[in-house]
Amino acid sequence: MTRRALDGRVVVVTGASRRIAIGAAIARRVVADGGALLLHSWAPHDAEQPWGADPGGPEALVDELRASGGRVEHVAADLADPAAPAALVEAARDAFGHVDAVVANHARSSAQALEDLTAAELDLSYAVNTRASLLLVQALAAQHDDARPGGRAVLFTSGQYHGAMPGELPYIASKAALHEVTRSLAVHLAPRRITVNCVNPGPNDTGYADDEARAAIAALNPGGRWSAPADTARLVAWLLGDEADWVTGQTIASDGGWSSR
Repeated sequence: MTRRALDGRVVVVTGASRRIAIGAAIARRVVADGGALLLHSWAPHDAEQPWGADPGGPEALVDELRASGGRVEHVAADLADPAAPAALVEAARDAFGHVDAVVANHARSSAQALEDLTAAELDLSYAVNTRASLLLVQALAAQHDDARPGGRAVLFTSGQYHGAMPGELPYIASKAALHEVTRSLAVHLAPRRITVNCVNPGPNDTGYADDEARAAIAALNPGGRWSAPADTARLVAWLLGDEADWVTGQTIASDGGWSSR
């Protein structure tokens, strides 16, 4: 039997509440590549957004992944809780014996511009987007067996370093912090064979945009379309695999050239 890229590896993927979105695409790829998966979701956040929660709930994605042969466990948790990141890693260890990688795909969006800005939303966005991601990396490192290959942390930023996003200040401030901390985490963990990289998925068509917005973004992209969740999943899969073993401290855009316009 041909060895798959993630055979024997255990991956925690956060923010996989909707089957149409990036977290679900990453989860599918982890399973296809042979990895055992701890899937995190928090559907109440999606329920608050204009696009709404997945009608089938996160359980529909779990059922899909298990039906395809995946070893999958699911934990619903509010990452505003400072204890939640460590609890996710602990749940994965309880289920599979160890954790090799975390993919901090989750995000809180609140659409606040300067005039609408509140201290409460700034604090909550920081807690979910920045603090939880850092604590996930801390929990991964705390239990990591340095003799094992494949130690990986994949963080997620956004496009704020390529262009202004004035209507999403709490979101971009908290995501920009992850972009800037990536290299420092990578240097700290490199002696332990854990790579740390950051992904900017670009404008991604995950069901929240209307037809007018889809057409406008597609026209601006040199490739003539939006990014798709599968595009992001391919990059994450590569970063998780052995071929990216010497790549660390990088922020990589998977956006079809959007950033170069």
